[in-house]
Amino acid sequence: NQQGPPDLDKVLKDIKEKLGLSRGGNTGKGDTGGERSGGGPKPRMGLFVLVGIVALGFWIASGFYTVTQGSQGIELQFGEYKRSTEAGLHWHIPAPIETVEVINTSRENTVEVGFRSRGGSTNNSFPKEALMLTKDENIIDIQFAVQYDIKSPTDLMFNVADPIEDVVRQATESAVRETIGKNTMDFAITEGRSVIASETAVLLQQILDRYQTGINVRSVEMQDAQPPGQVKDAFDDAVRAREDEQRLKNLAEAYANAVIPRARGKAARLTQEAEAYKASVVATAEGEASRFDQVREEYAKAPVVTRDRMYIDTMQSVLGNTSK
Repeated sequence: NQQGPPDLDKVLKDIKEKLGLSRGGNTGKGDTGGERSGGGPKPRMGLFVLVGIVALGFWIASGFYTVTQGSQGIELQFGEYKRSTEAGLHWHIPAPIETVEVINTSRENTVEVGFRSRGGSTNNSFPKEALMLTKDENIIDIQFAVQYDIKSPTDLMFNVADPIEDVVRQATESAVRETIGKNTMDFAITEGRSVIASETAVLLQQILDRYQTGINVRSVEMQDAQPPGQVKDAFDDAVRAREDEQRLKNLAEAYANAVIPRARGKAARLTQEAEAYKASVVATAEGEASRFDQVREEYAKAPVVTRDRMYIDTMQSVLGNTSK
């Protein structure tokens, strides 16, 4: 129930008395200087024991560590791999006997090749990385962005000495140069962007796996591909000419697709009309020929009667349209 802060000197004195560290514990008149001097090392040794116990407690407590979700802990005993730990609270023998490296395996990292984005701008070009030679011996300025994560922390720790970004950037540059060297400049600038990006991703993963880096490539994206600045205007003119050529071809194909079906429909209609006229003429001719044959047969049987009948029919037809 004290109203003020405790007296630190009094507290320390009470602790020393409880541990038998106080030199004034025996203050009788029969004490001699020799007895006091003989009891000197005991409190000093007790203080050292207390300090040692406290230091040992702190040393043991320093062995606790936490691995967050999406990370993995790697315990090393005198620098040698001991075990891997997952998310949660763990304990290891504190340093210098054992150390722990916690590596985030789920975070997606990005490495830029040929440029560096600063403050939202991607105009910071690195010509040493960006300029590459194509199959048709042209120089192209190309930029890539690579997303990756860690799939094997142990491989990363024991097989990779350089910074991870430098390893991924150098491997990406090597893969891009090999891929670009197999394609022409026109293909890389126009319709080949997605093809080159996918081929680069496959080759990059093969390179990283070959050296057992423990790095997993998630995606490779081509940010930009264009001729060097010295010849960019000439290439832009060539690109515009190709675009105009393609546009005119599309217009011509659209016109052909509109005209040809109409012409084919008209030809089919004329063909059908001709076939119908042909069938009509043939049928009429066959009918008249059949009637003539019938008349001829009857005429052969009775010529006089047939002539009279034909005369009467003819006169009937003529006089039927004539007044008296």
